[in-house]
Amino acid sequence: MSRRRLRTSSSGPPTPTARVLRLRRRISLLFALTSAVGLIAMAVFAVRSDSARWREQLDHSMDVDTSWALGLLETDENGRLATDVLADTVNTGCPPLTVLLVTDEGPGDSPGEAPGDGPDAAGGLTVRHAPTAPCLTVGPGVVLEAGRAAARSGEARAFDRHTTGGGPVRVFALPFYAPEAVDGEGPQGVLVTLADATAQRDDHTRLVRVVTAGCAVLVLLSAAVGHVLSGRAIRPALTALGRQEAFLADAAHDLRTPAASLRTLAETALRGETDSTDVHRRTLRLAEGMGRLVDGLLTRARLMSGTATVARQPLRLDQLVEAVVDEAPTRGHRVLVDAEDTVVLADPDLVRRAVGNLLGNALTHGHAPEVPADVRITVARDGTLTVEDAGPGLPPEVADDLFERFRSGSGSTGLGLSIAAWVAHAHGGTLTTGRGDDGGARFVLKLPTPD
Repeated sequence: MSRRRLRTSSSGPPTPTARVLRLRRRISLLFALTSAVGLIAMAVFAVRSDSARWREQLDHSMDVDTSWALGLLETDENGRLATDVLADTVNTGCPPLTVLLVTDEGPGDSPGEAPGDGPDAAGGLTVRHAPTAPCLTVGPGVVLEAGRAAARSGEARAFDRHTTGGGPVRVFALPFYAPEAVDGEGPQGVLVTLADATAQRDDHTRLVRVVTAGCAVLVLLSAAVGHVLSGRAIRPALTALGRQEAFLADAAHDLRTPAASLRTLAETALRGETDSTDVHRRTLRLAEGMGRLVDGLLTRARLMSGTATVARQPLRLDQLVEAVVDEAPTRGHRVLVDAEDTVVLADPDLVRRAVGNLLGNALTHGHAPEVPADVRITVARDGTLTVEDAGPGLPPEVADDLFERFRSGSGSTGLGLSIAAWVAHAHGGTLTTGRGDDGGARFVLKLPTPD
């Protein structure tokens, strides 16, 4: 009986952050490839344009030379082509000028050939005149090949070839016609010349190297720019994902404690180990605490995501503070309000939550155990709200990150102060803390006022 083994991957699915980072790499690669394709296309166009340009320049120069040399060719009384004037007038050694005569004879001497011409005949062409000491030497097949191509086409032809020494050379062949030639009759001969292309080839090679190096540098630069731009593009997504992951982790951690307390309380009630009235009272207290915690978490999530809009409107800050104090469960604590008539431009709901959180923090942490809290709230005309308690003050270890999410000095979630700080920043204000006159904590909320 055969057994099949199932393979399981040790690594789980990628996290949202990993997927976003993978997307960034793909965007960077796509940006680099797109830039590379565009740069390579431009480089190829530039290289081909330069290659065609220097060839056209050489062809034009050789066309001018051969056209002028054709005027020196004559025909004697017997109709034979005479090259004496050309040889006497032009130094045909540089650039080398070779005159090929079209003949119907095959290889070998023909009746109209000059002595010594017969052995050079090939493919219907005979060498009528060739330089004795050319500055550029190529194989005889190169000249005859260019001549045959020009004779067949009936128009000038140019080719890239090499000298016997291996150097680059441009071969140009120009057909010419007899004076009494009629339309449709083939050329009488072909004039072939050569031009040294070493300098042009070297310049072209340097251009290719510069363009190639420039393309490589620009592709690398575009890849780096694409990586930076893609990083900036996905930065908000990474920030949101980081906040979401941290928020979920911290929220789950903070909700685990009251959930465990409810479970323990329920198990105790099932065993009948405590009075039902006490169980109900403790359950109600835990439910209220969890409700406040969930409400704070939702508010914090909306503020973090930017979905909580700020409806700015003229608001009597002193009246709002008095209403918050009246609604707060003081439970024997003393709260003193000293408020001037103050109007601020703010969102009533958000400011109410911020003031309530500051007051709740003072009532919770601003006193010693079993001692009523003594809280003093001051509202100034410049939009400044000060909440000061007479408690033990702020621990030094939490003073720097007191307004960060889930930070506090006594084991609470820290959501209240974090939300208050977000409300202040959303309105363009500030929330600062320090030591009060009585040694306790002092929180100062500054909101903008109408001009």
